[in-house]
Amino acid sequence: MKIFGISGSPRLQGTHYAVNYALDYLKERGCETKYFSVARKEIKFCMHCDYCIRKKEGCIHKDDMNEVYENLIWADGIIMGTPIYQGNITGQLKTIMDRCRAIVAKNPKVLNGKIGMGIAVGGDRNGGQEIALRTIHDFYIINEMIPVGGGSFGANLGATFWSKDKGRDGIIEDDEGLRVLRKTLNKFLNRISKK
Repeated sequence: MKIFGISGSPRLQGTHYAVNYALDYLKERGCETKYFSVARKEIKFCMHCDYCIRKKEGCIHKDDMNEVYENLIWADGIIMGTPIYQGNITGQLKTIMDRCRAIVAKNPKVLNGKIGMGIAVGGDRNGGQEIALRTIHDFYIINEMIPVGGGSFGANLGATFWSKDKGRDGIIEDDEGLRVLRKTLNKFLNRISKK
């Protein structure tokens, strides 16, 4: 089982730690994992130029998204993590989502049936984590993927953290966040193993 984890944070702090915690958890259970962080990467905005639609050979931009494309195609399962910016996902993660139009234009079924889950990290207890998870799940649904949450009673849409703006240390101290992350990962792993 091949898992690709993406951190949509421009910093190597809480979200970076949470996504890598998830990948390590899955690696211990036999998964092969790869990781991508938007930190210090060049990812240009989608311009809706329709190059990808007309040419069907990828995106007009040649930047660090090529690594994302390769790993999205490679993976059976995808984990997207984001800190909360203004009550939702970061602009960097949204740009990754927008730029995926290029691989879907080339092959409309490229993401079909892949399993996806989300991780959202907020500095406040209710900073927009569930809204961010819905945005991530919407991306999965639009691209014919299967979104996975943690199930009833405690993890519903997926893994959420309250970092108290303490970055990595805030994630480590959030026992409830780590519990719901593991609960969501178990559902994610179970779903991928049935694929």
